Amino acid sequence: MIKPQQALHTVFKAACASAAVLGLVAANGAHAADASNGKVLSDSHNCAACHGVNLNKPVSPEYPKLAGQHSDYVFFALRQYQMGLGNPHFGRNNAIMQAQVQSLSLSDMKDIAAYIESLQGDLVQKK
Repeated sequence: MIKPQQALHTVFKAACASAAVLGLVAANGAHAADASNGKVLSDSHNCAACHGVNLNKPVSPEYPKLAGQHSDYVFFALRQYQMGLGNPHFGRNNAIMQAQVQSLSLSDMKDIAAYIESLQGDLVQKK
């Protein structure tokens, strides 16, 4: 049989856990990516110089089409370029991209990634 004190203690623990989860959700929402700021950053860093019009028509076949790419993938790629420093086990190795992302904050990279995901592109998901 559950005593009233035990039941109250269980309810209190559940309420605290719920409050903690809601706090985490609210904190993550406060740092939501801003695609409009991502466009400003993309323009100021001249991403189109290599990735082409609307980031969908690269000037060279060796550069990827970015438009429509998943934001989490773009963020991770940008972060790898930023941290890579030529170590293929730690990050991506491309001097141009490494130079482009060095001044970006994590928030900036999330904004750019959100902007890129919002663009209409030619990427196709194979099923």
